[in-house]
Amino acid sequence: MKNMHGIIFSYEKRNDLRELADIRTAASIPFGGRYRAVDFALSNFMNAGITDVGVVLHGRYQSLLDHLGTGKDWDLSRKRGGLKILPPFAYRQSWGGETAFRGKMEALAGVRSYLNEIRQDYVVMMDGDLVVNLPLKDVLEKHIATGADITVVCGNDSFKVDNGMYIQLDDNGRVTDVLQRLNTPVGYRSLDVCVISTKLLLELVDECASRDQYSWRTDVLQARKDTLHIHSYIWTGFAAQIRSVQEYYDRSMQLLNSDVRHELFCAERPIHAKSEDKSSSYIGPDGKCLNSLVADGCSVNGVVINSILFPGVVVEEGAVVQNCILFKDVQVGRNTKLSYVIADKRSQFQADRTLMGHATYPLVIAKDTKV
Repeated sequence: MKNMHGIIFSYEKRNDLRELADIRTAASIPFGGRYRAVDFALSNFMNAGITDVGVVLHGRYQSLLDHLGTGKDWDLSRKRGGLKILPPFAYRQSWGGETAFRGKMEALAGVRSYLNEIRQDYVVMMDGDLVVNLPLKDVLEKHIATGADITVVCGNDSFKVDNGMYIQLDDNGRVTDVLQRLNTPVGYRSLDVCVISTKLLLELVDECASRDQYSWRTDVLQARKDTLHIHSYIWTGFAAQIRSVQEYYDRSMQLLNSDVRHELFCAERPIHAKSEDKSSSYIGPDGKCLNSLVADGCSVNGVVINSILFPGVVVEEGAVVQNCILFKDVQVGRNTKLSYVIADKRSQFQADRTLMGHATYPLVIAKDTKV
């Protein structure tokens, strides 16, 4: 939609991402064999016809910058508008230390001059760690039809999210309560996707800045739920918020289900990623792949079962990889056994090694580690 502007928030760390977030933000974590998490937000915008997108950075963003480039892979390399990278703006804490912004409203106040240049009437805000394929055109149409001040996209599945926000609704879909940090989820899970008019967003940013309010959840959605018309859009499909290693692993493994893959990667709303110049994967005479996703450029001479392999992974003779996620250019030596392992880029497992995690606690091997 030419009447909608996109803003993506890229946070430095999401709860318990362990080694996966040591060198990158959650938005640049690899997902699904060839994608990064941010590819889904960018593709959602692209499929909705959004041509102006701002990415608000937080910290550890070099990996994300390398991945985004000029934005040409998402048709966002333009003379006017296109992809804009917004650097992290710091605030000074009461004890004198400097750090990145505390919340979305403070981040938006830091890029207030950028917000002034928005040409569109509406803004859709989305977190970079959200893996989903949303029909944003439908979301905007419902936002306009209901006359809402803010529309919040919610999921109705039962997958518990660490540090999640949950929404309670009345019979007409209007938000009646906004809850956080629940041990037992109540209501609908917020996907942290919101549509709001540009005019109202600017007013809220200025008002929150004048009161030293920094949180979108607490100082806008919770505090103003009775004074603003906040409506919901219920999404019934697949959605993953990458905020812990456990959720990352569980949601990744769901992609081995063909029904989930067809829903997330539907033909009418394709997901675009940075192109990889890799040859076709090779499976040797003694190699075997069962119920796995194998990207281009892999060489499999061992056994791969229920696993996800990113480009350039090498599995040598006699090796067994089961229930694992192996990032780009990981090497698995001869007769090595891996089970419930997430291996970051360029990790090397030498011959005759055995590493076993569990479905409830997968092992994470940091980038460039030699085992």
